[in-house]
Amino acid sequence: MNDGFFVIDKPAGITSHDVVSRVRRILGTRKVGHTGTLDPFATGVLPVAVNDGTKAIPFLDEGVKCYEALMQLGVVTDTLDMTGKLLRESDCSFVSEQQLLNAFSHFTGSILQIPPMYSAIKQGGQPLYKLARMGHEVERSARPVEIYSIELLSFALPFVSIRVTCSRGTYVRTLADDIGAMAGCGAALKELRRTASGPFEISAAHTLEDLELAAHEGGVSSFCISPFSSLTHLQDIHLTDAGVAKLSFGRSPLWNETDVHGALVPAESGLVRLSHNGILAAVAQVSVGDGDLPTIVLKRVFVS
Repeated sequence: MNDGFFVIDKPAGITSHDVVSRVRRILGTRKVGHTGTLDPFATGVLPVAVNDGTKAIPFLDEGVKCYEALMQLGVVTDTLDMTGKLLRESDCSFVSEQQLLNAFSHFTGSILQIPPMYSAIKQGGQPLYKLARMGHEVERSARPVEIYSIELLSFALPFVSIRVTCSRGTYVRTLADDIGAMAGCGAALKELRRTASGPFEISAAHTLEDLELAAHEGGVSSFCISPFSSLTHLQDIHLTDAGVAKLSFGRSPLWNETDVHGALVPAESGLVRLSHNGILAAVAQVSVGDGDLPTIVLKRVFVS
């Protein structure tokens, strides 16, 4: 059984849910979910959790994401990308590279961003995109996001290619719209490709066709990233045989049932991986006291 994450290189034209349905069918399992929804027109990294991988989703560190985007200047659409209805066109020939770089600096750092109407965010229990399709526009609260960097990759008006490194929850469509507004001509996304989502990178991604072929040939396990490898941001605490045996009864191991000593003892309280022979056994909260041995409280068990 494959337990872990498959990094799918999502194609354009299908939803993230469509990808999950395809993976379910290819792998023959119902226990499949994804993290970090991509718009239908977007491509790239979509981490798909399978079987026990779904248990690891709440503990992932996907705080940093990276995108490559192609903006078209001189247009404004209702969806903020080129799949939507064209609302306005304007001349963009006066826009210089320096003007764009100045705009990039304005939107770099901690900023407030208003989510687009065509998004899955719910308001009053209803996704915004459903309200938008009915012709309703509602007031949305600005949300804090972090834009770590915006790099100019190419400049060939009306097209501008950028690389954006940002926090979770950032809408690159909104960023493009805001940049276009500051440039004085408007802008919408023509292409969007996610190249990294936390620990998952495009270099580890596979197409659905590759996955299907590997499943047919019996080699799909080589595509799977284990829950242990997906949570490398958490310190690894190795359990003794006695420590891991307790997990099957839902009991937290004692600190003397770990192989951690001396300088490897966590300096502060926090989440850790509990492992045995290189396999993730559990995610736990370790509490460090003054002069006492750390205590372990189980958060999620991965072994039976």
